[in-house]
Amino acid sequence: MKKLLITICGRAGSKGFKNKNLKVFCGKPLVYYTLSAATLFQQARPDVQVDICLNTDSEALAQLVQQEYPEVEFLPRGEALAGDTVPKMAVFQDSLTRMEQKRQCQYDYVMDLDITSPLRTAQDIQNAFEAKESRDDLDLIFSVTESRRNPYFNMVRDCGDHVEKDIVGQTYTARQQAPVFYDLNASIYVFARDFLANNTTGILWDGRIGVSKMMDTGILDIDSEEDFLLMEVIAGHLFQTLPQFAQVRNHIRGNMPAEKESL
Repeated sequence: MKKLLITICGRAGSKGFKNKNLKVFCGKPLVYYTLSAATLFQQARPDVQVDICLNTDSEALAQLVQQEYPEVEFLPRGEALAGDTVPKMAVFQDSLTRMEQKRQCQYDYVMDLDITSPLRTAQDIQNAFEAKESRDDLDLIFSVTESRRNPYFNMVRDCGDHVEKDIVGQTYTARQQAPVFYDLNASIYVFARDFLANNTTGILWDGRIGVSKMMDTGILDIDSEEDFLLMEVIAGHLFQTLPQFAQVRNHIRGNMPAEKESL
């Protein structure tokens, strides 16, 4: 049986959006949407051994998760990994090392699910996992959306007192003619275990990468109060009209609101 570690990582506080990981989103704790989607995926793939861990330095977040999802392994994050400039790769590696020690096993894959992407479906997770599962030649699969802009056609680079097209050479008269680009949405990462464990640079691009596409209106990232409010409006529409999004919300355990960390 293949073994998958799902990591959920969140720091205490947030400079851009204070305590964003503890927010209540459409009446439910924000982190519960990620946990709900993860457990739905776990149910859909009983042939895979799935362990879920939370890597955080926030006691409030850890208590919130343990309140309804006690099976999630809490990994207290040390001060060395709690800084603003610490690469996420280092936190993923820390989670992998500690979970393999705790479970006395070696995982085949590591999947990270971002807390600030609540509009992620169980099928999105399954699609990303199956994309990696089917491609041993790839080190990493990450989720993307189709880009609404294209650097060959309708994007420019700031040059100080003017702007220029960044990619020169071929000229296109219609966006449909230009090469396809994707927006990285940071919602789902699926690593080959050895690629993650052996990475020494903290840079994703050292590996061979594939993508798994998600619905573009379902993955806005929460980095500000404005993002949060906009996403709640979009979420209300998706929960009412698309069953795959409603499924995740309806599968959330409990009814208690998120605790607030002291400011």
